[in-house]
Amino acid sequence: MIQEISPHRFRNEFYIKTPSPDSFFLYFQDGSILLNHTDSLKIPKICELSDMNAISGHCDYLFSIDSREYYLIDENEVALSENDTLALYPTSVIRDLEPLWVAFAAANGAELHRFYRGSRFCGRCGTAAMKSKKERAMVCPSCGNTVYPKIAPAVIVAVTDGDKLLLTKYAGREYTRYALVAGYTEFGETLEETVRREVMEEVGLKVKNIRYYKNQPWAFSDSMLVGFFAELDGSPQIHLDETELSTAVWMKREDIPGDYTNVSLTHEMILLFKHGQTI
Repeated sequence: MIQEISPHRFRNEFYIKTPSPDSFFLYFQDGSILLNHTDSLKIPKICELSDMNAISGHCDYLFSIDSREYYLIDENEVALSENDTLALYPTSVIRDLEPLWVAFAAANGAELHRFYRGSRFCGRCGTAAMKSKKERAMVCPSCGNTVYPKIAPAVIVAVTDGDKLLLTKYAGREYTRYALVAGYTEFGETLEETVRREVMEEVGLKVKNIRYYKNQPWAFSDSMLVGFFAELDGSPQIHLDETELSTAVWMKREDIPGDYTNVSLTHEMILLFKHGQTI
């Protein structure tokens, strides 16, 4: 999965630092990411900027992978333009960056960018918020309200019925491949209760024997995904919630596509069932 970057090491401790010329930077603008496009798409370095010294004061340290430090350049303070080596690409390309740890870096940078961009004003009193100097947070200088990066718990559910797996497709999204039932945990709800509710709401099925499998930090939706396997309990008749899903089908192991990537927990669970290795 995208966060499994061993032997590389991800370090997300908070520091206030100034970038070096060899530091990497992430720059986002209107749903796009600025990338170096020579040879292949790469996250650029500070030294690739013509006005490197002026820009270094507008960079926020994000994290490091091994000895590589990553910084975010605030698009509200600095306007970067495309040139012969740098170009803006839709953030959807992040999943395809190689090697995988580079995609992981870009995805986490995008998550923190959304946090800073969406927390510029205090949600309690409306005052312009400030970046904390002691932790990764936005602080209101007027009322003291402190906001941290959002991490929403959500479940991924592989519903099985013997040698068949329930596969779904989202409604109204660019992503059109088969996926699994998924949804966010509501307040006052356990993860297992979320599993039962989401399966019932999306496909009208009851489940039993709910088993935890694995979890995954998913920067693309500011989530912590928690994977479960569960068995059908009762009728297999699907009652589709068409506001959430465009398709839901029971598919035998041998008919499940085998060309999924190694990026997501969803894909791993689908392939696990396809190859007869469910927990």
